[in-house]
Amino acid sequence: MSTDPNVIVGIDLGTTNSLVAICDSRGPRILGDVQGNSMVPSVVRYPQAPNQPEVVGTQAKLEATLFPRHTVSSVKRLMGRSRADAGPDVGYLGYEVVAGDRGAARVRIPAGLGVPERVLSPEEVSASILKALKAQAQTALGHEVHKAVITVPAYFDDAQRQATRVAGRLAGLEVVRLVPEPTAAALAYGIGLPRVGAKPTNVIVYDLGGGTFDISVLRLSPGEGDEPYFFQALSVGGDTHLGGDDFDHALVEAMWREVAPLLGVPAATTPSPGVAKLLSQEAERVKILLSSAEAALVRLDIESIAYSRTFSRSELEALIGDLVERTIVSATRVLEQARQALAGEPIDSLVLVGGSTRVPLVRRRVRETFGLEPYTALNPDEVVALGASVQGALLSGARSGALLLDVLPLSLGVETVGGAVAKLIVRNSTVPARAKEFFSTSVDGQTGIRLSVYQGEREMAADCRKLGEFSVSGIPPMPAGVPQLEVTFAVDANGVLNVSAVERRSGRQASLQVVPTHGLTQAEVERIEQESFRHAREDMTRHRVVDLIVNGKLDLKWIGERLAKHRTELAPEYAAELDAGVATLAALISRAEQDWQSVDANQMHRAKETLDRASMKLQELAIATSLRERPRQV
Repeated sequence: MSTDPNVIVGIDLGTTNSLVAICDSRGPRILGDVQGNSMVPSVVRYPQAPNQPEVVGTQAKLEATLFPRHTVSSVKRLMGRSRADAGPDVGYLGYEVVAGDRGAARVRIPAGLGVPERVLSPEEVSASILKALKAQAQTALGHEVHKAVITVPAYFDDAQRQATRVAGRLAGLEVVRLVPEPTAAALAYGIGLPRVGAKPTNVIVYDLGGGTFDISVLRLSPGEGDEPYFFQALSVGGDTHLGGDDFDHALVEAMWREVAPLLGVPAATTPSPGVAKLLSQEAERVKILLSSAEAALVRLDIESIAYSRTFSRSELEALIGDLVERTIVSATRVLEQARQALAGEPIDSLVLVGGSTRVPLVRRRVRETFGLEPYTALNPDEVVALGASVQGALLSGARSGALLLDVLPLSLGVETVGGAVAKLIVRNSTVPARAKEFFSTSVDGQTGIRLSVYQGEREMAADCRKLGEFSVSGIPPMPAGVPQLEVTFAVDANGVLNVSAVERRSGRQASLQVVPTHGLTQAEVERIEQESFRHAREDMTRHRVVDLIVNGKLDLKWIGERLAKHRTELAPEYAAELDAGVATLAALISRAEQDWQSVDANQMHRAKETLDRASMKLQELAIATSLRERPRQV
């Protein structure tokens, strides 16, 4: 098979289904298999005997109830997450999820006849799906494929993005770019928009897939002549643990409450893996049917028990109503965050992405909330892959005329003395992004500085999520506050964070590419967003007190040393004034260290400012003495 080194395919690595597309002289198109099927179910079955092959896609999905422990589906929900995070999903998955190194989620495949037990990472399972997509693309194109643009939910954090890149590498693909799914959808949507002379278009992309929900407000700005078409994300949000799978789970629970008594077991028990798979498959079928029909019949044979009943659309809507409302609340919040950037401009279009947007309740609530008729000309299952292929063509040079400007979903910073967080790059900053800030030591003779990197919206490190840490060592001993540590945060176009630090006087440096162990849980995402607003005033005050403690201690140290050295040269009343100022500030710092809420930040600030002003004459005396004592140069 020949190789085209320039071709870059676009891949939508989905929770329930995945697709691969290409954009060339014929335009963007989905690459199907030899039977013409475009979607590859994100399902992998592992062999039970040495002569059995690994099965990916439709066959693995259809036979999942026969091999529940060896069939892995919805693995995207485990990417970059811990076993504890995955707890709510385990009862629906059928296969076993265990804790690996540092608590990361792993899939255990039981031993078979001549096949040992395997414990796989979600990245390895995803790599199998990506290999199948790669093979499908190579067959359709007639040549090898080595490069891909892969889409990820806009709200994927660093751990989940890194996990996706690792999966691509394991599949033999060079992941040239990770693109947020809503942005990819906007790329596909913008293909047919007029360019020259057209006004910017503001678009809401509502993306509800099998396992994740994203909401983005994007501005599509046409260039003049050959200038690129800009796709700028103004605000993003969502939930990495909310999607069509949850609709299925709601139906599964409703069915199990009725099936369990027939089997003679309590409804609170977890169904066996085979029953869980059977109920999940039937729930998905019923959900799809109720998108076009008012009723759907369920008829199952479970362990010799016949179960039959009819579900109405209204019953489904009652089961999933709260889930849909969660997406509406998130979407409304993101739109409010984009108001400043919109500067009064209206929203022109509402684009629906993801198969779960076919559910009538979803379309109705979205239409009611935004007062816009959803744009549905593009297939919601295919639009993300098509957009990814457009980005691949732009990167390969096969197509020109567009530039992506994505944003960070959460702020990034470092922990400072006292446990506060100094934010270097704030949420909704456009990526690629870069920021620098100077820090110093707080102790005399300190020869090393440890930097802890955090992600979140709160002011204190304890309320944010730690991403990693590294140290700059070998710094020559210097007085506190003298070393100059230049810290640089750089977020690349894929949303991957690189942190570097250099001590400018010594040249000592260190760096870190953040690769945390697992991603954010749904509860953590909600806490980061909501508590940052609820505790904003309290957090800012605490951050201010911590900074006053750190800077006040440096002042007390400097003034105390010079006061001891030059006291005999000072007027007694001036020395007494400095002693009083030192005592007042020291007492406030002592109280604040025991309980930051017991002091008035404004009072601390005034005490520090008063002492600083009073010490100016002492500073002048110290400088003059230093100049007199300095050896003359020859």
